Amino acid sequence: MDQLDVQLRIVGQGELPKMGQVSFLSEVAVASLKLHSFLGVGHKLAGLGLASLLGLLGGCASTGSAVTVTPNLSQHPARATCPTGLPEGTQCLSGKDEAGAFWWIAMPAQWSGVLVMHAHGGPELGTPNAERSAADLQRWSIMVRAGHAWAGSTFRQGGVAVRAAAEDTERLRLLFNKEVAAPRRTVLHGQSWGAGVAAIGAEIYPKNVDGVLLTSGVLAGGTRSYDFRLDLRVVYQAVCGTHPKPDEAQYPVWMGLPPDSKLTRADLAQRVNDCTGVNLAADKRTPAQQQALDTLTRQARIPERSLIGHLNWATWHFQDIVQKRTGGKNPFGNIGVVYTAATGQDTLNAKVPRYAADPQAVATLAADTDPQGKISKPVLSLRGIHDATAFVEMDSVFADAMRQAGNAQWLVQTYSDSAEHSYLHDAEYPAAMDALLAWIDRGEKPTPQGLLQRCKAVQPRFGGECKLVPEYRAAGLETRVAPRLR
Repeated sequence: MDQLDVQLRIVGQGELPKMGQVSFLSEVAVASLKLHSFLGVGHKLAGLGLASLLGLLGGCASTGSAVTVTPNLSQHPARATCPTGLPEGTQCLSGKDEAGAFWWIAMPAQWSGVLVMHAHGGPELGTPNAERSAADLQRWSIMVRAGHAWAGSTFRQGGVAVRAAAEDTERLRLLFNKEVAAPRRTVLHGQSWGAGVAAIGAEIYPKNVDGVLLTSGVLAGGTRSYDFRLDLRVVYQAVCGTHPKPDEAQYPVWMGLPPDSKLTRADLAQRVNDCTGVNLAADKRTPAQQQALDTLTRQARIPERSLIGHLNWATWHFQDIVQKRTGGKNPFGNIGVVYTAATGQDTLNAKVPRYAADPQAVATLAADTDPQGKISKPVLSLRGIHDATAFVEMDSVFADAMRQAGNAQWLVQTYSDSAEHSYLHDAEYPAAMDALLAWIDRGEKPTPQGLLQRCKAVQPRFGGECKLVPEYRAAGLETRVAPRLR
């Protein structure tokens, strides 16, 4: 921080800020303030000496918005050229932390004082790379456009490791506070799988978070979110019989793949297409392909375009979980599931392999991935009603967890009329942030109708649609995914 030139801009015309109206400045920031930043403010500041000025700033509270402090990062050793698509005047930092996680930080030209700590989706498998975080910054540049600082980590490892990812996000928050500035507010933003990271991060580090924004969240935890993908694997095997093929070494499909498998995503896509014709026009499919495709998509309740993606997750992510997280034991089960089919349902259920989950493996997966609802800070969630990746019904599991922990009053769930998963609509995100900050700062708990009104208010500035549906309520996950013995 001693290398940073902190500039102070006072909002208003010639009035001396009152106590409680000035954002908190760290001692280091105050020590490096430039006095010329104040000279044009008005005669009431002109007569203040350095000691008086620093005394005024040092004694002010941290809850106001009259003053914003935007660090000048031009001399920071981690200064980097921002990815394309960021607003003019944005300053960026990029680096790799001591644990091996790559990170990006973006500071807007006029900072709101709010830091958005982003937890990305996926999760990615394999070795982390800086490009992932840069791509997240580009996708979520709307936060910087809204005036908020943004920080995102790749996480130090690939794979399904939620608590480790929460630790990586906290480590980046500490880096921001140490090397950039002390934010007025810190909001955890979790997207997709990262919503679980943010929710669990808020449970682990409650004193370091002011609020949580969860978008398109995989919020049913690992023990519930993956059930339908196991169902997809077993029904695929019963219908198509090519994952694994008959002439390959056989294995229980709950393990995803054997440790030494050389199967590629292209290989799997070809097998799926051969069986279902999913990549063909409907009139080019054989009757057998169309029947197989109908059975799979009807059972999983997903569109055709999502089939290969979900089979990928049920292959390589299952492999990661079983081989690297549960010690080779099975955390997934389908005992008691009744599978549906347009024809031959009894035959299908007789053919589907059945697996009982290992209790120790379930407990291990739950301890790492299942939110417990122990968040007594404002939590606002937003997702597409027709999301085929993270089903809207997953919200019911998270709501139950918050309720059981005695924190139902800290959760507001909202919905957009969208089938998108990775990104909804530009105006909806700054509206959600504004609503969350009003709750944090002034205790104004948002309502779905109020969020729609906020979205329409910011739409001229940010563009995009406002497709929020205030009256929508998510049904229970058991209405979408077949119940089973646990």
